[in-house]
Amino acid sequence: MNSGRRDVQPPAGPAAVPPGLDPLAGVRREGDPPTDVYLTGTVFLDIIFTGLDTAPVRGTESWARGMGSSPGGVANMATALARLGLRTSLAAAFGDDMYGEYCWEALERGEGIDLSLSRRVPGWHSPVTVSMAYEGERTMVSHGHQAPPPDFVFDGRHAPGCPPPSRACVASLVPGRREGWLGCAAGRGSRLFADVGWDDSGRWDPADLADLEHCEAFLPNAEEAMRYTRTDCPRTAARKLAERVPLAVVTLGSEGAYAVDSGSGETAEVPAIVVEALDPTGAGDVFVAGFVTGTLAEWPLVDRLAFAGLSAALSVQEFGGSLSAPGWAEIAAWWRRVRACDTEAGAGLRRQYGFLDAVLPAPGAAVGTPGGTDAARPAAPSPLARAVPTIGFRRPA
Repeated sequence: MNSGRRDVQPPAGPAAVPPGLDPLAGVRREGDPPTDVYLTGTVFLDIIFTGLDTAPVRGTESWARGMGSSPGGVANMATALARLGLRTSLAAAFGDDMYGEYCWEALERGEGIDLSLSRRVPGWHSPVTVSMAYEGERTMVSHGHQAPPPDFVFDGRHAPGCPPPSRACVASLVPGRREGWLGCAAGRGSRLFADVGWDDSGRWDPADLADLEHCEAFLPNAEEAMRYTRTDCPRTAARKLAERVPLAVVTLGSEGAYAVDSGSGETAEVPAIVVEALDPTGAGDVFVAGFVTGTLAEWPLVDRLAFAGLSAALSVQEFGGSLSAPGWAEIAAWWRRVRACDTEAGAGLRRQYGFLDAVLPAPGAAVGTPGGTDAARPAAPSPLARAVPTIGFRRPA
């Protein structure tokens, strides 16, 4: 009889890591840091209910038509980056419970994310979020105990105060808290991208964005941008934010996204792709990951916006946050469908996304790099892992 936690079923082993293509192949140089993107934050176990017709009503029982479980929190962003071919390093605390083991295995073995700077913390159980998706939105309930002090979790071998050199870092700004590691990362040459969470205090104090002084780009949603800038128009908000950071990108929900580059004066706006959304959990993280990928690959601003929007649109058609993120195989399949679509809408998408022809390998080519020049990597990626119904679920032999 097996003991311990052998019934834990991570999505898959190392073979499930999609080889994909390397979007940075054209810009990699000898001496580059081994890590493309570094992140730190809290990993949650997400339990997602979908197929709810309305919000739960007090005193009644609601049945969901679908359910999934996956790593959440900062794992959403880390997974989205890794599935787009970026070498991703995550520094996080993991509980030593079943949930923590599942999340660790799903991220390290299933997605190929470097967890050498992370640590399992004895006696600390994993934070959990239950997300209920309905009417195109979601409601979340979370539970967790105070996280261990950073000095306890992150010693000299685990996420030092100044992270290791990397091309880029992604930070989620927290109202009322400075992220001391950002200045050190910027000093080491990392390009910093930031988003921000909802301000539960209701203050929306612009002073809470002080860490933007270290950042290259800031990517809030429309409501966040307007509240911090005291404006009633997201495009006006983007222009005001561009006075504080070189590149301001504001997501507009069903309208798409708008960006202002304060250095060049360039602006860009891309409409959203219309899809039937199953679960919007993590879509904002996937958008940021797509935008970071395009930026590091040195694509034009409008193409970066379009790619970020496409990545997010594909993600909302799957369960959960992290494991809903698309890989290159899904992006290529979408592009094939668009190229074969003989409608006015299809023609518009072909004009907007024509840059994908230069990014995706030609049919039948090796998948390693754009154009299929890296024959050493497998040409047929395995299917991506998706959210599992229940942690510990025993699959049939």
